[in-house]
Amino acid sequence: MSEEYPLIPVKFVVNGKEVEVKVKPYERLVDTLRYRLGLSSIKEGCGRGECGSCVVIVDDKLVPSCLMLTVQVRGKKILTLEGIGSEDKLHPIQKAFIETHAPQCGFCIPGVIMAAYWLLEVKKNLNPSIDDIKEALSGNICRCGSYFRFIKAVQLAAEELRKMKKI
Repeated sequence: MSEEYPLIPVKFVVNGKEVEVKVKPYERLVDTLRYRLGLSSIKEGCGRGECGSCVVIVDDKLVPSCLMLTVQVRGKKILTLEGIGSEDKLHPIQKAFIETHAPQCGFCIPGVIMAAYWLLEVKKNLNPSIDDIKEALSGNICRCGSYFRFIKAVQLAAEELRKMKKI
């Protein structure tokens, strides 16, 4: 006989929109975002917080959503790839990844772009060194080996953001 857990209501903000979901106490954020809220950029690669495929920004911190319970985000602000741009208006980071042909298979790209966004927009490092970029992206594994393109894309995005912000 299995024991049923009561559903817990959790309110938080995702990509600027307040949401409320009822979840079991052990439901992971990766599952809530992808399967309940339909945010398909969130992918589970390893389930251990090692690959970066599921990273999101929670209250300005880059976190693997596979290691966070949904109940832990009560009252917090979450940003996913869907929240930084759209098909009609791409963010400069998204444009830079396209221009540099950084995406190969595409599985890791949402997490890599979120790490780049965190470096450039959250940490406000618009003049990152190669070491800064490598460190920011170090939590992301790319099976296609596109790391050199990622660095080039982040440098291009930083340049564009500096122009936009007149820095």
